[in-house]
Amino acid sequence: MVHSLSPFLLQFTETFGIRWYGTAYLAGFLFGYLLITWLSERQNAGLSRALVGDFVTSIAIGTLVGGRLGYALFYSPDLFLKFKPEFPYWGLLAVNEGGMASHGGMLGIVAACLFFARRYRINSLYLLDLVCVAGPIGVFFGRIANFINGELIGRIASPGFPLGVKFPQDMWQWPNSDVSRLTALVDATEKIGVSRDSWFSWIDKLGSDAVSRQNVYDSIGKLILEIQNGNQAIKEVVAPLLDLRHPSQLYAAAGEGLFIFLLLFFIWRKPKKPGFICATFIVTYAIVRIVGEHFRMPDAHIGFQALGLTRGQWLSIVMLVIGLSLMFIWSRAGSLQINGWGRGQSIRLHRK
Repeated sequence: MVHSLSPFLLQFTETFGIRWYGTAYLAGFLFGYLLITWLSERQNAGLSRALVGDFVTSIAIGTLVGGRLGYALFYSPDLFLKFKPEFPYWGLLAVNEGGMASHGGMLGIVAACLFFARRYRINSLYLLDLVCVAGPIGVFFGRIANFINGELIGRIASPGFPLGVKFPQDMWQWPNSDVSRLTALVDATEKIGVSRDSWFSWIDKLGSDAVSRQNVYDSIGKLILEIQNGNQAIKEVVAPLLDLRHPSQLYAAAGEGLFIFLLLFFIWRKPKKPGFICATFIVTYAIVRIVGEHFRMPDAHIGFQALGLTRGQWLSIVMLVIGLSLMFIWSRAGSLQINGWGRGQSIRLHRK
């Protein structure tokens, strides 16, 4: 299967429209609001719908700010010092360059929960528990959007792997990792108006001429766009040149999203101490992410790190240690228990 999905849900011009990625964020926050409202009412937590709405808005801001800052800090610090004469001017605001980091988004969510708890005098651990149950729904939608966008592609799968996908976006890596593969694209580039002589000339000057390099990237972008627009002729030429890869985004949607949500939702059917659900999420997410990264390609500009692990795996190992520590501490702190969603007893979460 050759990936040919468009990143647009509704497209108005070549570069403007309603994208699946943004829609995924909206869907995640909407379903999160509905679930948190249902849980707080079921648990008699005393959170009005208006307060839940404000809380979800705070979480949305924390997710977006933390996710972008996290990507810059963990994966591309150069974005802090990257400025352009055109909008959005600052590399940190150019979300199309690298996107978001899930670990950073989680830190942003924690900050939003602590701020909201302090402002409205609500048990902060309960808020973290609510977010950790609802959060995986957003992760699920986000990873589906990653697949539609053809980003965060998986590692090479064995020939004939039934779930394997060929991503045209794989071509973005060729100018840096395998220039020889670019020559085989000449038949495809001819179909977008690039002469054979021009294409080979650009490839020859790839490392020494910025204009030639940009022309190569522009041509790759046009090929991907043509495939997304249904150009069968280009698709047939490019397909044999692409590697069969694991659909790691769908693995992540199932593991980081659906599995963790079902697990935490099931666990919280009975009363738990504040923070237990949050700690369980941290531990479970870390384990699932460490396993899932074995099927996902690391960022090209970072590659594999110590012991052959990815940056995401090392961050998840730190997350696992923190989660286990918090689970130990919070399970022994205090006597307050929060009702499971299957019970209707009242609890007191607001501090006097």
